[in-house]
Amino acid sequence: MSDSPKIFTLKQVVSSIRKTIEDRYQQTYWVKAEMHKLNRFPSGHCFPELLQKEDGKIVAQISGSIWKHNFDRINARFIQVVKEPLKDDTTLLMQVKISFHETYGLSLQILDIDPNYALGELQRERQETLKRLQKEGLLNANQQLDFPLLPKRIAVISAESSKGLSDFYKVIDQNQWNYGFFKMLFPAYLQGDNAASSIMHQLRQIEKVKDHFDVVVIVRGGGGEVGLSCYNNYELCAAIASFPLPVLTGIGHSTNLTVAEMISFRNAITPTELGDFLIQSFHEFSVPLNDAAKSIRQHSVAMLKEAKYGFNRISTKFSSVARNRLQQEDFLVRKKQQALIHGSQVALKTKALHLQRTERMGIVGFQTLLKRRDYELQSVQQRIPLHVKTHLTSEGNKLNQLIRSVQLMDPINVLKRGYSITTLNKKTIGPNNRPAVGEKVITRTATFTVESEITEVNDQSDE
Repeated sequence: MSDSPKIFTLKQVVSSIRKTIEDRYQQTYWVKAEMHKLNRFPSGHCFPELLQKEDGKIVAQISGSIWKHNFDRINARFIQVVKEPLKDDTTLLMQVKISFHETYGLSLQILDIDPNYALGELQRERQETLKRLQKEGLLNANQQLDFPLLPKRIAVISAESSKGLSDFYKVIDQNQWNYGFFKMLFPAYLQGDNAASSIMHQLRQIEKVKDHFDVVVIVRGGGGEVGLSCYNNYELCAAIASFPLPVLTGIGHSTNLTVAEMISFRNAITPTELGDFLIQSFHEFSVPLNDAAKSIRQHSVAMLKEAKYGFNRISTKFSSVARNRLQQEDFLVRKKQQALIHGSQVALKTKALHLQRTERMGIVGFQTLLKRRDYELQSVQQRIPLHVKTHLTSEGNKLNQLIRSVQLMDPINVLKRGYSITTLNKKTIGPNNRPAVGEKVITRTATFTVESEITEVNDQSDE
C-alpha cells in the first residue's frame, strides 16, 4: 500500500507563500500604474485599486495599501508640487514593496509617490487637450464671439460658499458708478473629481435659457492653486469653447494657465479682476457717452448764445422795418378810408334815386293790378248762381231716381206683385232653415196670412 499524500493546512500554504515572497522580493521597486480608486478609510489608511490598461483593456490589476502616516506625507507633497491632492484615475510612479498577508493576500505596499511624474502626466493631459481642441477648430471659437456692448445679464457658475463668488459680487454690486447688473447663480463643484461634470451640467442648463444672458462667468477662489486639473479636462474645455455666449473665467491662481482659461473669451487671475473687467466694459461705453453729452451741452450753449445774438440783431432791424411799414400802411389805410367814404356817399345817393323811381313805378303797377283783380271777381260772382242752379237740378234728378229704386225693392210692393213669403220660426225658409215633417210654417201674401203643417219635404232635383 502506497504512502498517503502529505496534507498541508491553508495557513501553512499561505505562510509558505508569504515567506517565499519576502525572501524573493526584499527590496523596493518603482512601479508605474493607474490608481483607479483611492479607497481612503476613516482610519486614514488607503487601499487603492491599481491597474494597467492597454488599448482600453485592463491587462494587470492588484490591490495596494498606503498607511496613514505615509498618505499624509505623500498627499502634502502632492498638494505642494502638483497643486492637486491624490485622487482617483491618476497615472502615478510609486515606490512599492511587494507584500503578502495570510488573510488579505498579495498587495503592493506604497511607500512613496513621485509628484514630479504626476505633474508631467498632468502637463501631458493639458497638451493633449490643447492639441485636440486645435484639431477640431475649437481652440479660439469662444474668443471669436461678439462681446456685448453692455454685459448686464450674467450667468454665474460657482459654489455658493466660494470666497471668490463673494468677492466678485462685491465688485459689481458696490461699484461707485452704480452700474446695474442682473446675475443668476448656477451652483457647481469647482474642484475635485466631480468638478468637470458639474460645470458642464450647468453650462447645459444655461444654454437652454441663453437668450436671457449676455455672458457666462466661472469664478473660484479661496482654495489656492489646489484642484485645478479638472480645468484641463477635454470635455469641459470643449463645452466652454463651443458655448454660444462669451465665457469669462476667474478661477484664482497666478501660475500656469489651465486649458479652460486659455480658450475662454476672457481670463482673469482673480474673481475681483474679472469684476473690474466688467465694470471697465461699462466705462468704455459710458465715458464716451458722457463726453459726447458734455460736448453736446457745450455746443448747445454756444449755439444758443449765437442764436440769441442773431435774434437780437434781427429783432432790432425788424422793429425799424416794422415801424416804417406800419406808417406806410397807415397812410394807405387813411387814403382808402377817404375813398371809401366818398364812394359810399355817391352810392347812397344813386340808390336813393333808384329807390324813389322804383317806388313810383310800384304804386302805379299795384293800382292797375287791383283793377284787374276786381274785374275778375265781379265776373266770377255773376257766374256762380247759374252754376249752382244747374248743379242742384242734376242732383235732384239723381235723388228721385234712387227713391223710385228703393220703393220698388220694398217687400210690401213685392207682395203686391203676387209674390209670397214663407217663414219657419220667424225666419225665411232656405238651406239654412230647412223645415221638417210636422213643423208649422206661415205663408204671407199682400192681403192675407196662411198657417200650414208640413206633411212631406221633397228635395228639388236638377233637370
